[in-house]
Amino acid sequence: MTGLIAYKEKNLIEVDTITSLNDIPKEVWQYRLGTYSAVEWVLERYKEKSPKDPTINEKFNLYKFADYKEQVISLLCRVCTVSAETIKIISQMPDSE
Repeated sequence: MTGLIAYKEKNLIEVDTITSLNDIPKEVWQYRLGTYSAVEWVLERYKEKSPKDPTINEKFNLYKFADYKEQVISLLCRVCTVSAETIKIISQMPDSE
C-alpha cells in the first residue's frame, strides 16, 4: 500500500516507504479546492484503497499505486508549482473594496 501522506509542518510529502518529496513550499497548502488544498486533493484521489466487499476487492480492485507512482509524482510536482505560483499572483493583486 502507498503512503501518500502530507506533513505540512515538515514541508514534506511521503509518497511511499522509500520515496519522499521534500521542501514543499508552504504556499502550496494555501491554494484550496473547496475544503482541501490542491495537493491534498491529489493525494486523496490517488491513494490505494480496498473496497470493503471481499468479492469486489478480489475481482474488480485493479488499481495498484506502484503502477502509477512516477505519473503521480510528476502530477504532484506540477500541482505544487501551479499552487505556489497561483498564491504568489493572488498575493500581488490589490484588495477589492
